[in-house]
Amino acid sequence: MTSTAGRPSRVARLPPRERILDAAEELFHGEGIRRVGVQAIAEKAETTKAAIYRHFETKDALVAEWLRIVAADYQAAFDRVETQYADRPREQILAMARFIAEGLPAISHRGCPFINSIAELPDRAHPARQVIEEHKARQTRRLTAMCAEAGLPDPEQAAAEITFVLEGAQVSTQNGSIDRAGERLMRFVAGILDQHSSPPGASGTNAG
Repeated sequence: MTSTAGRPSRVARLPPRERILDAAEELFHGEGIRRVGVQAIAEKAETTKAAIYRHFETKDALVAEWLRIVAADYQAAFDRVETQYADRPREQILAMARFIAEGLPAISHRGCPFINSIAELPDRAHPARQVIEEHKARQTRRLTAMCAEAGLPDPEQAAAEITFVLEGAQVSTQNGSIDRAGERLMRFVAGILDQHSSPPGASGTNAG
């Protein structure tokens, strides 16, 4: 979503629904879902609680819609790399890894919105949890398809290993346990691709 720079003048120009989502994003990222009430969102959006409920039936529905927007940003990244590296699936996979790696500094300050939300929403029936699970499943399918197009003999296994690396890098960055996470992420993903591309019995490239 839009940067918070110049927020007061920008908010005044946004339609009501976008103002609400903009405010919710800032507050949910900065303070957490549970700590932020509808009144705080209304004040940040320069509107009223009644106006929020006209656009979103419940706070849970607002949380779910916010996460749909976040998920759409990730899916758009897949779209971009597929277009930029058409017919080059290995480069597509590495570009997706780079997209995650370049986003790690922001995660170090604010955390991953999906990880944060899951921690706050233990009920798997919550609409926001369903948004996250559907997004993750879609992301895995797209990554598996890229691995298949790259000619890897076991695309599901390769996609699983890459997913572990991508998500592990995000968690490690968030808790500060690993340094140079972006650099390490790229080495590991390249190593996974090399290993799965090697003929049976070949040693392959060690990811380090």
